[in-house]
Amino acid sequence: MTSSGTALRRTLGVRDAVVVGLGSMIGAGVFSAFGPAARAAGSGLLPGLAVAAVVAYCNAMSSARLAAHYPASGGTYVYGRERLGAFWGYLAGWAFVVGKTASCAAMALTVGAYVWPGQAHTVAVAAVVALTAVNYGGIQKSAWLTRVIVTVVLTVLAAVVVACLASGRVDAGRLDIGLPSGAGGVLQAAGLLFFAFAGYARIATLGEEVREPARTIPRAIPLALGITLLVYASVAVAVLGILGANRLGLAAAPLAEAVRAAGAPGLVPVVRVGAALAAMGSLLALILGVSRTTLAMARDGHLPGALTAVHPRFRVPHRAESAVGAVVVVLAATVDVRGAIGFSSFGVLVYYAVANASAWTLSRTTPSRVVPVVGLLGCATLAFALPAASVTVGTGVLAVGVGAYAAKRWWTGRHAAA
Repeated sequence: MTSSGTALRRTLGVRDAVVVGLGSMIGAGVFSAFGPAARAAGSGLLPGLAVAAVVAYCNAMSSARLAAHYPASGGTYVYGRERLGAFWGYLAGWAFVVGKTASCAAMALTVGAYVWPGQAHTVAVAAVVALTAVNYGGIQKSAWLTRVIVTVVLTVLAAVVVACLASGRVDAGRLDIGLPSGAGGVLQAAGLLFFAFAGYARIATLGEEVREPARTIPRAIPLALGITLLVYASVAVAVLGILGANRLGLAAAPLAEAVRAAGAPGLVPVVRVGAALAAMGSLLALILGVSRTTLAMARDGHLPGALTAVHPRFRVPHRAESAVGAVVVVLAATVDVRGAIGFSSFGVLVYYAVANASAWTLSRTTPSRVVPVVGLLGCATLAFALPAASVTVGTGVLAVGVGAYAAKRWWTGRHAAA
């Protein structure tokens, strides 16, 4: 339990929580993930999207059940700790923090690439600083800005879908599911597309700032996921129908290429603005989620205790937010993190594997355990279907975290014995 001096303020209702989830999911992933997924799966892109959606649905249901039982900041870090033990909670928290910190840098660089390609790193740093400041001012300001961004991005995506489908250039034959890459390509595409679905975790990690969490969170998570799936499916069908799998897989900016091919070049600048705003929305929500998990881990002594501080006026974990922002600034200024999508997906899939295992313990009845079992198996399958480099780096980073945990336990035990 947290004391009244360190507790966060509960201000978010169902609508705000859904908007935070949408801001996380309908972000840069919809503008960039379809290309790599099409390269992996070819015409199996749509089945890959369906597989990613099924795994995401299972994860969402498990997360919603757990969040209703444990409405505190930290998400699966808290659930794993309470249901499976301290180590599993720590592993989930570590996977989330390192994976999503890389995602923050990737989103910041996406903003830079669309706003000012020649100065992408500079713009990325400025975006991180600005959005960290917004988060510092309180969760309501963050939710308000996310609502504006989501509205604009949904409008842009609607324009893309309408332009493609109304152009008369859509070829239904391009939607043929021939699975030329086999099951392995479909699963790899699903793993890459999962990156774009994973934002509903932000709703759960904000559990301490949601009003009536036992009612709000289980409603907000499936609503946000359902809306996102509808949007993604519509965009995927429209873009595939215009470009086909091969051309889509080669496109650096798939949606901009699609509207150009649909005979609407005037929409290209609009799509660029929408992509930049979408990446900003994702970055805003990512910083929120990572800082709250950092707060929860610091409260339990896995990270420096100074990060537990909550601002006396704004009631936000301002030191955790500042620390996360500082790390992301360094990455955004110095590293090309485009390859971090695969690494981030690996970390997040490990995170949700722990969530499903935790949800499995909530009930002893077989029907209640079907969803977490499917989710756990799905997470494991997609994690190891990712590109080999992502799996190797992800496994190595998780091993570093496990080593740090073991060293801390040894040090603590040694001093306790003394």
